[in-house]
Amino acid sequence: MDSDESPSPPPQLTGVVIITLPPPNNPSLGKTITAYTLTDNSPQSQQTHHQQQQEHPLPAQLHPPQDSQFNFSLPMLFPVLPRKLFLFLAISIFALILYGSVFSYTLQDRYKSNNDDENKESFVFPLYHKFGIREVLQRDAEFKLGRFVDLDGESVVASVNDGIIRPHKSKINKKLVPSNAVAVDSSSTFPLRGNVYPDGLYFTYMIVGNPPRPYYLDMDTGSDLTWIQCDAPCSSCAKGANPLYKPRLGNILPYKDSLCMEIQRNHKPGYCETCQQCDYEIEYADHSSSMGVLARDELHLMIENGSLTKPNVVFGCAYDQQGLLLNTLVKTDGILGLSRAKVSLPSQLASQGIIKNVVGHCLTTNAGGGGYMFLGHDLVPSWGMAWVPMLDSPFMELYHTEILKINYGSSPLNLGARNSRVGWALFDTGSSYTYFTKQAYSELIASLKEVSSYGLVLDASDPTLPVCWRAKFPIRSIVDVKQYFKTLTLHFGSKWQIVSTKFRISPEGYLVISKKGNICLGILDGSEVHNGSTIILGDISLRGQLVVYDNVNKRIGWAKSHCMNAGRFKSLPFLEG
Repeated sequence: MDSDESPSPPPQLTGVVIITLPPPNNPSLGKTITAYTLTDNSPQSQQTHHQQQQEHPLPAQLHPPQDSQFNFSLPMLFPVLPRKLFLFLAISIFALILYGSVFSYTLQDRYKSNNDDENKESFVFPLYHKFGIREVLQRDAEFKLGRFVDLDGESVVASVNDGIIRPHKSKINKKLVPSNAVAVDSSSTFPLRGNVYPDGLYFTYMIVGNPPRPYYLDMDTGSDLTWIQCDAPCSSCAKGANPLYKPRLGNILPYKDSLCMEIQRNHKPGYCETCQQCDYEIEYADHSSSMGVLARDELHLMIENGSLTKPNVVFGCAYDQQGLLLNTLVKTDGILGLSRAKVSLPSQLASQGIIKNVVGHCLTTNAGGGGYMFLGHDLVPSWGMAWVPMLDSPFMELYHTEILKINYGSSPLNLGARNSRVGWALFDTGSSYTYFTKQAYSELIASLKEVSSYGLVLDASDPTLPVCWRAKFPIRSIVDVKQYFKTLTLHFGSKWQIVSTKFRISPEGYLVISKKGNICLGILDGSEVHNGSTIILGDISLRGQLVVYDNVNKRIGWAKSHCMNAGRFKSLPFLEG
């Protein structure tokens, strides 16, 4: 509203806006805004705009009309109009426009908040803590790297008859094929519990079956098949943390199932055409084994917003465990296979379009242990990761990459690789400790003799690990002695790379404190492990790092992390048993 500066002429009006509010009982009808524009000529136009105040879509904000759009003379519309009426109209218009503007911003904030909630599609898994404590001797240290093996002709496994699994003769296949999974945009997050010493493993739990039951599973990137101790009946099982999984007849996977055919693919044509089940046996690197049949059942995944999805997954119904494996099963119920094989859990979920085929884990360096793992790509950082290519081999479904050299401080260690310039390295959460080739291990031990000058004396009486030192002062944590040791640096890449990608292992990543209060070396001689020529990075050296296995882009990455929470997930529920 404009007025002349001279007090004598009557006030001039450049525009009139009339706002009609909606009825109190039906605010969704919105406001009606009517604007009149007058000039010295006859009225030209009348414009009406209706705003519907709804949360979706976001309502348009009200803006005051521009002066340039309203040029008319008051006398042509109202020859005589009291000055107080003009003032009242102006105040009313200003108040209504201000209210509409504020209200629209409130709706916008609410709209954004609702969208944030609707876009979360991640799954949250609680887990139980492992309460058992045992001394981890070198011969008992967890080391899996499982492979499917052939049974001799006289060996027997079980067959299904009237709902009971009974023995029959069979042979088992050795290898699986690579995964080619279809992927989408959700992830599953698993909190972890456990430690390197004294428990010797990290584990989570899953809810399986109908009715659903929890099972504690040892996280293992070096194993293909997920398996749970099974009452089929069980011929050799540890007590376990939970009651044995009891399959129904309909859960047992038929021999002609596609995943069974992957396991059995190297058998002669026509083998066991009448078999009603798919048998397996896995032999681990520590010479322990698991035997059983494949089963299919519901895996209960909780989405972060509280809803559930229940994909059917294939896993091992394990009724016969042998060797050191029985020790780790005192407080767990089986193995969570996370390798690249098609039968692994991440590959199965990816093939069903639930996740992208990406696996990650983060193990804390805290004395209490723990951390988290995830399946899917949502928690992979977009920057700050160091990446190296995976070795792609149809005969090996593990997470291998090429290593150029190792340094202890500034001193190089001999890889002992067949090709003098390039060796292999393997990331394996199924191994409690790290394994060097014979040459690298020998040179590391020679380099560590220098710590004797700081008052650390070898203690052969400590059975915890092969190399332990006794100090002249009490050792409360690795921090008390880390200044006497140097950082290990692994240089990854290929012989054609000019600059290598470095993976640094601080003393906290290769030392443990034993029950005797000694400091022990968590790097072992790997000359008789795997193929003897591979560096194996176990749990002890993977702590304090977010490690990602990207099977979609065939690469392995890492970044330093405290591993206290999984990205945007502020808290995760835990069940205590």
